[in-house]
Amino acid sequence: MKNFRKTLFLCLLAAAVQAQQPTSLKLWYNQPAGKIWTSALPVGNGRLGAMVYGNPEQELIKLNEATVWSGGPNRNDNPDALAALPEIRRLIFAGKQAEAQKLAAANIETKKNNGMKYQPVGNLQLSFPGHQSVTNYYRELDIEKAIATTMYTVDGVRYTRQVIASAPDQVIAVRLTADKPGKLSFTTFLNSPQKVQRSVEGTTKLVMTGTTSDHEGVKGQVNFSAHVRVVPEGGQTTKTDTSVVISGANAATLYVSMATNVVDYKTLTADPQTRADSYLTPAAKRSFNAILAAHVSAYQRYFKRVNLDLGTSDAAKLPTDERIRQFASGNDPQLVSLYFQFGRYLLISASQPSRNGVVGQVATLQGLWNDRMDPPWDSKYTININTEMNYWPAEVTNLTELHEPLVQMVKDLSQTGQETARVMYGASGWLAHHNTDLWRITGPVDPIYYSMWPMGGAWLSQHLWEKYQYSGDKAYLKSVYPAMKGAAQFFVDYLVEDPNHHYLVVCPGMSPENAPSTRPDVSIDAGVTMDNQLVFDIFTNTIRAAQALGTDADFVKIVASKLAQLPPMQVGKHGQLQEWIDDLDSPDDKHRHISHLYGLYPSAQLSAYRTPQLFRAARNTLEQRGDASTGWSMGWKVNWWARLLDGNRAYRLITNQLSPVSEGGRNRPGGTGVGGTYNNLFDAHPPFQIDGNFGCTAGIAEMLMQSHDEAIHLLPALPDRWPTGRIGGLRARGGFEIVSMDWKEGKVASVTIKSTLGGNCRIRVPNELQAKGFKTVLNAATNANPFYQPVVVKDPIVSPQAQLIMAKPRIGQVYDFATQPGKSYTLIMK
Repeated sequence: MKNFRKTLFLCLLAAAVQAQQPTSLKLWYNQPAGKIWTSALPVGNGRLGAMVYGNPEQELIKLNEATVWSGGPNRNDNPDALAALPEIRRLIFAGKQAEAQKLAAANIETKKNNGMKYQPVGNLQLSFPGHQSVTNYYRELDIEKAIATTMYTVDGVRYTRQVIASAPDQVIAVRLTADKPGKLSFTTFLNSPQKVQRSVEGTTKLVMTGTTSDHEGVKGQVNFSAHVRVVPEGGQTTKTDTSVVISGANAATLYVSMATNVVDYKTLTADPQTRADSYLTPAAKRSFNAILAAHVSAYQRYFKRVNLDLGTSDAAKLPTDERIRQFASGNDPQLVSLYFQFGRYLLISASQPSRNGVVGQVATLQGLWNDRMDPPWDSKYTININTEMNYWPAEVTNLTELHEPLVQMVKDLSQTGQETARVMYGASGWLAHHNTDLWRITGPVDPIYYSMWPMGGAWLSQHLWEKYQYSGDKAYLKSVYPAMKGAAQFFVDYLVEDPNHHYLVVCPGMSPENAPSTRPDVSIDAGVTMDNQLVFDIFTNTIRAAQALGTDADFVKIVASKLAQLPPMQVGKHGQLQEWIDDLDSPDDKHRHISHLYGLYPSAQLSAYRTPQLFRAARNTLEQRGDASTGWSMGWKVNWWARLLDGNRAYRLITNQLSPVSEGGRNRPGGTGVGGTYNNLFDAHPPFQIDGNFGCTAGIAEMLMQSHDEAIHLLPALPDRWPTGRIGGLRARGGFEIVSMDWKEGKVASVTIKSTLGGNCRIRVPNELQAKGFKTVLNAATNANPFYQPVVVKDPIVSPQAQLIMAKPRIGQVYDFATQPGKSYTLIMK
């Protein structure tokens, strides 16, 4: 007992000291979350998620399991589409888009369902009698170790709670301690907004079982089970019909296990009770410290790969919610570092690779966390931007394994999407529209204004190629090539000649969720810019993949022929990059979707060095749309301004992102207002969407290092606010890793680059290399790395009225040097 007290005292003392000092990798607060979900703190292991409120008297821990979805396996194709397709195309080409959209609504819009809902399991509640009045309250989320901690004092006793979601043990573990023996008393129980049955097995095991809800004609078929084992240390244990009561204990650990009957998107044959016990039984035999050690080790395997230091200030001593309130008017560079790493924390917590029989699921619109039976937009997979944005940090911030669930989903969709391609469009290959769910539906979702977008497969397939560009893994490329080829095959069949412009175009299509001001209620069109860019990418990437694998020479010829007939990007009368094939843009359009800048980011079709006119037009478009936008859109804009080499403008968007959300925005169930950040650093659309967190994390990385434009560009968009700093662990295309990079006064001081594949390394830097003692061949493209192949884009059609306002970008210094696999190279700069 002496050793226990001494250890606990030292832990509490360290925590108290930490609370008084800058907390570089902690979110911390001096009040509980109360009833506000976006003030609670998230923990997750990819499959199990929890939101921890930190309420002293009535602790609330909201529980999620990644496969708890409404409905069950289903399809939502509309076979009427095929017969109506020729007439819809004729009307579009005749300039009768409104009539075409009406016909498409009747024949393409789904007549079945618009996707299922991601739903909660329920709540773990703990009631602590006598804990109404507390002092010295403190709670934190340590994202370096993935531990949520709550501490407070009642009547001279210091109470501590720790919550983790362990990937190795596949349980959520809750540790409760008091610094005086016999002072821990509580009641714990489970409840849920679902229809459930609750019981207590023995005296210490809570059991809750249920089945998810029906939705839009699809019967709820997901059976789930939540088990909680309470292991007290000392004291007395009693029970009621639905609760476990602990009195006078020294400490206690709760082990939470959840499981469903879902095997995969088409199979529901598992036994959730047996599954839940298979995790719970061995975990409950292990001490909390043993589970904690394994958890931290597994988590840090990913998290520790990247470090970022942008400096600090006295603001770092403040609680996190106060820092958010003061960020725009103060100086808090460390909050940006915290936000960057918080995005990585969320991806590690929400998207884990399949391992030991546990199948990894894709991060939803809310990642892994949802407390509503009817969440905003069903918290499913919106694949016209949001799902893709979730995975933008995966490769560059050294989390490549966490990309696996998305890769697997694309493989699944490449199977389910074949039926949609055949019955709806008479095409081979596969496609997906703008939404999907756990059941891998690929038919249209929502009204035709949003759903007539057959490009989901093309955009998702870009991730398959991007992952290869970072690794050069031929075995991986071979495994995903059939999905890439199938996505390209669909467009080989779906493209038609536009009789007005004589290009091959996607028809019908649309620029996601937007329409020209001349016909604001009619989105359907042909040959819109984003469609052309996406087809360009899937064709180009499929050709490169086939050539890398030495296969499909005849198919490559067909795709190359189609590629040559795509429309070019165009500069319109306002100096903008045109969103549509005709010059229909309005400079007064402030829409949150700026989809035609896909070619700038995440694609690499626009370049300061290769396509300067288009590059300047993209900047004009972004200027015209303005900075104000929803949360995820601001995250995308950070990346666009970084690609435009404007660090100060990118920083302005980060400032907008790190602004507190008003109470009105916080409480709204939906809408398209101006976004920001909630107290727990969750991104606000509003309401909460996790994609903005991931987008901004990727954008910060893009400001410090880019590798898409034939070189590793160091400090391409460094803002004035970050004159000095250090980063390590970012990955670059071509198999390179920035082991460490230091900069001072806005210039690179030194950089160490590791080569995993060998070949030529080309860097672009704002200052000169100090070559003394460094053996290299400068500016000699020898032993070329195959990943630095420029994307060839047709010359734009530039109208005489174009106003090109951006100055010529700085070229900087460019150096080439040969590398060997597995070796690192340190460059000292002048």
